[in-house]
Amino acid sequence: MFSPKAYYRPRFAQVLAVIALTVAVAGCSDEKAETKEIIRPIKVVEVAGTGEARRLDYAGSVRARTEMNLGFRVAGKITERLVNVGDRVKPGDRLARIDPTDYQLAVKSAEATLFAAEKQVQTTSLTKERAAQLFTKSFSSKAELDQATLLYDQAISTRDAAASSLSQAKNQVAYADLKSDQRGIVTAINADVGQVVGTGTPVVTVAVDGEKEIEVAVPELDIAEFKPGKAVSARFWSNDMLALDGQVREVSGSADRQSRTFAVRISLPNDPRVLLGMTATIEAAAASSESLVSIPLSALAQKDGNDIVWVVDRSASTVHARPVRLADYAGDQVRIAEGLRSGDLVVAAGTQFMAEDLKVKLPLAEQQSARAETREIVR
Repeated sequence: MFSPKAYYRPRFAQVLAVIALTVAVAGCSDEKAETKEIIRPIKVVEVAGTGEARRLDYAGSVRARTEMNLGFRVAGKITERLVNVGDRVKPGDRLARIDPTDYQLAVKSAEATLFAAEKQVQTTSLTKERAAQLFTKSFSSKAELDQATLLYDQAISTRDAAASSLSQAKNQVAYADLKSDQRGIVTAINADVGQVVGTGTPVVTVAVDGEKEIEVAVPELDIAEFKPGKAVSARFWSNDMLALDGQVREVSGSADRQSRTFAVRISLPNDPRVLLGMTATIEAAAASSESLVSIPLSALAQKDGNDIVWVVDRSASTVHARPVRLADYAGDQVRIAEGLRSGDLVVAAGTQFMAEDLKVKLPLAEQQSARAETREIVR
């Protein structure tokens, strides 16, 4: 008699065997996939020769060597401003004026005081002459003559003091006009009509004609590289073809409180193309003799907070992290002061995918170079 269980039992066993065989084959495939070595293609750059001096580049502006902040020698309210920024001035030109009314009144008062003092001199002079005549005729004592003489001398002194006060008052009237002492150009207006200014308060700034300079702000890290007399090169943003040789003339003795930088002044040769206020860049070579190499900025990486690069072992085609010390940045390049040498092969891109002893695939030219080096070692 036909039994369904007896019929389907061998068929079920065959299906289980096929499934087990499939799982076993898949497991072997996974093991092979897991053990397959990853080789990552990379872009590299070979380090060129060392010995390039570190360059110091700073931006600044052209200024006059001498700038005058002119202010009134007396206090008062400004009633006139006769110049604007950019105006050229010469010695004697009037720049501004304050209200001279009070000083003119002081002149009148001094004149009246002087007039009274002169009359007093005349009166005491007559008294002295009369006392001398009486003393000669023995009609008065020597004490009376001496007293008349003292009064006359006192009147002379009072007159001289009044004359000095009058001269001082007239000078103060003249000081109500602010005048230029030098030939130059107005670069700033610091006070205007209606403003009350004190004695010496800067009102007009005049850049004196003559030698021009570039003023740059240098951080304390590089200020030791700038000494008076150091040769620098100056270029100007408004004219790429204009380049001048300059010298460091002055280095500030203390840092600015806010920016913590030092002001450095660069003397320039006389050139009519250089105008006040132009933006300039100065270039100088650092005195340090340490050797520097340049690599692309994309080759720089970070590991545990330190700067590193990935250096390729040509013979084994693997990469290794190497710590480096940075010198400075120049455009899309970074200069390395320590950690690399000429001939090193550095990963130039994709540093985030690198790992220690990672197997890499070099470009064709680098592979040929590596094989040539291997053959040379074998010989």
